Amino acid sequence: MAIKVYGQPASSATRRVLVALEEKGLDYELVLIDLYTGQHKKEPLISINPFGQVPGFEDGDLQLFESRAIASYIAHAYADKGSPLISKDPKKMAIMGVWVEVEGEKFNVAAQLLSYELYLKPIKLGLTADEAVVEKRQAELAAVLDIYEARLGKSKYLGGDDFSLADLLHIPILYNLQKTKVKAVFDARPAVAAWAANLLARPASHKINAA
Repeated sequence: MAIKVYGQPASSATRRVLVALEEKGLDYELVLIDLYTGQHKKEPLISINPFGQVPGFEDGDLQLFESRAIASYIAHAYADKGSPLISKDPKKMAIMGVWVEVEGEKFNVAAQLLSYELYLKPIKLGLTADEAVVEKRQAELAAVLDIYEARLGKSKYLGGDDFSLADLLHIPILYNLQKTKVKAVFDARPAVAAWAANLLARPASHKINAA
């Protein structure tokens, strides 16, 4: 099997890559990395990702790290497989690229920390959320989602009328946040709520997030 993912399903970054592979219908091997015992700082992962973080990725002799870069590679290298995640139209690709950047630079800045405080800490680690952090980041997320609401009022998906990589990158964190009180921030915006429900209902999303 040529494709290997070194990671942990509890990691949203790992799930980002797995959802991309499932959308493409590709065979792959998931090599479980135990974060609690520090396996991410040891071989074989440390040779793939010198920062010692999941996921690591191998496709034959190609090794990659950083989940968004990996998902982009999958979308381009296997463009003729499974769900189309990119377009041959340069204008559509440019629009999609804008929202790929927005996910990483705007949405994820607030959403990742909210996921950690409200999903990972209390649900996975048995710790108490820092409500000061939650309040600040929830306000930041709400401001981002106001912009998403305006965009999604014009098109079904962020990049246009078709599901794309720009939407896929949101899926793991969306799943986490929909299980917390922050779901109300999404639900208060009808177009955003419909978009989130649509993404989480996709078979690839359901398979990976429910695992």
